[in-house]
Amino acid sequence: TMPHSRPTNTSLSELHLAGIPGLQHLHHWISIPFCIMYLITLAGNSILLCVIKDDPSLHLPMFFFLSMLAVIDLVMSTSITPKMLGIFWFHSTAISLDACLTQMYFVHAFSVMESGMLVAMAFDRYMAICHPLRYLSILTSPVVASIGLATLLRAVVFMSPLTFQIHHMPLCSPAVVGHSYCEHMAVLKLACGDAAFSNTYSLSVSTYVGSFDSLLIALSYALILRAVLSLSSPQARKKTFSTCSSHLCIMTLFYIPGLLSMYMEKYHQELPPHVQVLLADLYLLIPPAFNPLIYGIRTKQIRDGACRAI
Repeated sequence: TMPHSRPTNTSLSELHLAGIPGLQHLHHWISIPFCIMYLITLAGNSILLCVIKDDPSLHLPMFFFLSMLAVIDLVMSTSITPKMLGIFWFHSTAISLDACLTQMYFVHAFSVMESGMLVAMAFDRYMAICHPLRYLSILTSPVVASIGLATLLRAVVFMSPLTFQIHHMPLCSPAVVGHSYCEHMAVLKLACGDAAFSNTYSLSVSTYVGSFDSLLIALSYALILRAVLSLSSPQARKKTFSTCSSHLCIMTLFYIPGLLSMYMEKYHQELPPHVQVLLADLYLLIPPAFNPLIYGIRTKQIRDGACRAI
C-alpha cells in the first residue's frame, strides 16, 4: 500500500490528515504553489510590519490596522502550511488530537479575526474619504486598539465553544481526517456521538460572520463610492476606484471560497472531495499572500517608506 493509505489501528489520541483526498499522487506538484504562496506570505507581511514599525510617518490608523492584518495572516498561514507541506513532501500525516484541536482553534479563530479586520479597514477608508477632517480625532490610538481587541474577543467567544465541544466528543476510527488541515467540519465527521449541534453552530457562526461582515464592508464601500462620484477631479475618482476595486477583489477571494467550502462540506457530499479541500485551502493561502501586495505595495506611503528603509 502507499505510505499515506488509511491507517487502521490508530489510537485516537492521534489522527491522520489525508492531504488532498483523491489527489495524493499530485501532492508534490500541489506543494509547489502552496510553498511559494507561503514564502510570499512570510516575506510580504514581515517586510510590511518592519516598514510600518520603522517609519514614524506611517504611525496612522490605516497602517495600524494593516499591521494587525499582517500579524493575523502570519499566524493563520503558519498554523496550517508547514504541516500541509509535511504531508505533501514527507507523508507525515499523523497529528496528535491536541495538536489538531489547537490547529483548528487557530485557523478558525484567526479567520474570524481576519474578517473583523477587513471590516475595520473598510470603516477606516470610509472615515478617511468621507470625513477626512474628523478622521484622526475619531480614530485615535485607544480607539484603534479597542477595535483590534474587539475583533480578537469576538473570535475567541465564537470559536471556544466549538473546540471545547469537539474535545469532549468521542471520535471513531479510522481516524482519518479527509482534509489537509484540521478543518472543523472534516474533524466532526469522525464523531461517534450526535454532532448535530456542533454542525449547526459552526455553520451559523460562519454564515453570521461572513454575511454580517461582508454586508458592513459593502455598506462602507457604497458610501465611499457615493462620496467619490461627487468628486470633481477625474484623477481623484480614478485613484479611489482603483484602491477600492483591489480591496474588494481580496475580500471576495476571502469570503466566497470560505463560505462555499463550508456549505459544500455540509450539503453537497457528491462534490469531489478534492474540490472542497482545495477551496478551503485557497481561502486561507491566497489572501495572506496577496494582502501585503494589494494593501501595501499599492499604497504610496508604504512604497516610500520601503524606499527610505532600503
